[in-house]
Amino acid sequence: MSSTMLHDPLTTLGSNGDASTRPHRVPISALPLPPPSHSLIHNLTPDPHTPSPAAWRATREARPSLQRRARLLAPPAHFSYVAPCPLPFPFRVEYPEEDADGEAQVAAVERWLVHREALREVSRAGVQEGHRAEQGESGEAGLKKYVSEKRDEERMLIGLAETGWRDCVPQLDVGDAFDLLGSPSLSAVPPDQGTSSESSRAPAKERETSTSTDAAAARQELIDVLSGHALLMNGEGDDPQTQWAPWSLRYSGHQFGTFAGQLGDGRAISLLSTPHLDDPDTVFELQLKGAGRTPFSRMADGLAVLRSSIREFLCSEAMHALSIPTTRSLSLVSLPQLPVERERVESACILTRVAPSFLRIDNFEAFNPPANMFFFGGGQQPAHLDGLRALGEWTARRVLRLQGIRWRGDPGVDGPGDAWGKEVVLEAARRNAKMVAGWQAYGFMHGVINTDNVSILGLTIDYGPYAFMDVFDPFHICNHSDDGGRYAYKYQPSMIIYALRALLNALAPLIGAEHERGGKAVSPGWADSASPEQLKTWTDSGLALTKDEMERVAEEACAVEYGRLMHRRLALRRLDKDDELLFMRPLLDLMEDHRLDFHATFRRLASFRPALAADEGALGAFVESVLTLCAEPERMDRAWATADWTVWLAKFAGRVESERALWEATGPDVDAQREDAARKANPRFVLRQWVLEEVIKKVEADAESGKRVLRKVLHMACNPFEPWGAEGFDGDESTLNLEVREERRYCGMGERKLLGFQCSCSS
Repeated sequence: MSSTMLHDPLTTLGSNGDASTRPHRVPISALPLPPPSHSLIHNLTPDPHTPSPAAWRATREARPSLQRRARLLAPPAHFSYVAPCPLPFPFRVEYPEEDADGEAQVAAVERWLVHREALREVSRAGVQEGHRAEQGESGEAGLKKYVSEKRDEERMLIGLAETGWRDCVPQLDVGDAFDLLGSPSLSAVPPDQGTSSESSRAPAKERETSTSTDAAAARQELIDVLSGHALLMNGEGDDPQTQWAPWSLRYSGHQFGTFAGQLGDGRAISLLSTPHLDDPDTVFELQLKGAGRTPFSRMADGLAVLRSSIREFLCSEAMHALSIPTTRSLSLVSLPQLPVERERVESACILTRVAPSFLRIDNFEAFNPPANMFFFGGGQQPAHLDGLRALGEWTARRVLRLQGIRWRGDPGVDGPGDAWGKEVVLEAARRNAKMVAGWQAYGFMHGVINTDNVSILGLTIDYGPYAFMDVFDPFHICNHSDDGGRYAYKYQPSMIIYALRALLNALAPLIGAEHERGGKAVSPGWADSASPEQLKTWTDSGLALTKDEMERVAEEACAVEYGRLMHRRLALRRLDKDDELLFMRPLLDLMEDHRLDFHATFRRLASFRPALAADEGALGAFVESVLTLCAEPERMDRAWATADWTVWLAKFAGRVESERALWEATGPDVDAQREDAARKANPRFVLRQWVLEEVIKKVEADAESGKRVLRKVLHMACNPFEPWGAEGFDGDESTLNLEVREERRYCGMGERKLLGFQCSCSS
């Protein structure tokens, strides 16, 4: 049987762990919107071509190519309104006769796009035909739903993240979506490999036909909206503060150390944001990745493939389960009939991810780019320092939610309010340092730590060619596009510091100006009349005031968090200052020298007991069990490895014994307590490259059985510390049922040829 049970996704867990009454849920079109004070699109500056949702709708009806053409936004603009529209690119437009003039061809493109824009209003789930949604409370946010005349591609829900849904948008009604996905199973069989697949499909079909009309409608609306088929917006009225439309952000930044000019959300579109039930000040954005071209797509198609979408869908939730800050996953919708050209022709897929904000360090670089620097890319706007101020104020107040600052315009605050620029940099440093410490402690390699992939909130974002460590190698490079090893595992903390310096460089003149004003915030228009000499003075002052402190804060926060996590992994309660030098670094050296698996070694150490060190035979047997974790045993010098491990374990036994009193204070069986604590900190299941490759192949080969495998792997990733696959069983494996045997296999190192497997950026 399976090692752990799935919770009923339609219940929530109370504080005591018991199932409690689920929250009142509404379809996605009725999710409550935040007040204008908490909404990005109502506080930052839109593309002046479409200054409001109402103006944007009019543009889409006449000149929709504006949101699909790669172009530089005006210098003050932070974002552009964009509708999801997943289409093959270059567009397959039917042009007029060859002798037609250029204007006729342009008109043909616009007509073609108009027919594919979501402009026809249809009823929302749970709203009767003809009923017009009004602005109101409890989810009646006035959003309307639109579809296109000529875009009705096949769309298949293949993944729904229960944990991301429950944590971020528990008020969202997903209808019977979980029933549609089928029961999670690693042993699901495709149709051409046996009859069991037919029976595995039947329950989902039966449940679909017997489900309530409301549940089916909520599920279908969810799929339609999260596939980019249906659009939610509100362009009614004369006040833009009451209107709503999806958006993509502008940003610019450094890629592999070179400034690339304007980048922006080239395939990401934020649909809406909604307050969390438990804290209305916490707002979560729902963002589609792979929903079509935006003004920031450059020469790309704005699409994502099934392969890359599955990788991000699984890893976001796996990272959360390891308590590493991350964006979250909500859904995966496959578009099997939409071809996407990468290294090979693949099918499209749209991931919905969720976060309080998707702002990056590069959003700041866009408004104060490096001066006089050669860059590759499509161009870069001149600095716009008032746009920088507006972005910074929004980030400080509503995204980072800095405490202790009096804001301009608040009751009782006269004048400009308190300075915030330096605190934005320091808070981003703390958060990103804690994040990268988690990466290092759990052997996660991001692969592309360009400044556009570093979140201002310190969330792991943009999962591309990532990997979890197999055989420990501090210089491992998971991205085969990274020829120079810039983003190798060992250098990840340094690359976060590099990104933080880019943030500081962008904000430095504002920090210097705030200091000159005696610790007061700058006001609108603060730099409009500043001379180049004045800007340089402010910049130099801001750098001098902040750079050393920022680097110290980041380095200390990273070291403290890394030490805390490594102590948890070794089940040590007391934090001795020389533990890293005496135990942690030597342990990693042992793994590297003898080519041992990183995660399996930590998991094996969970069962080590200090008494073993006094029993030569027992200690030797334990060392032998550790050495079985070598990926290439024929290359191991067993005598050397045995001697090294015997010495380290003897020292470690003494260190564990030295804090026995700390454990006895919480229970008599110290060894059992330590083992339990270690197992709760060291995953049994790791989202390895070979696992990802196998899941992807299964979903590509047969989505119906593959989505059940995907759902089970997601469940294992969300519960990585469980004893999957009858861990510890040393009998005849053939006596275990097929599902448990598959769990055991999925917890293994896999084929040798996939150890250290490298992906490309397109992954």
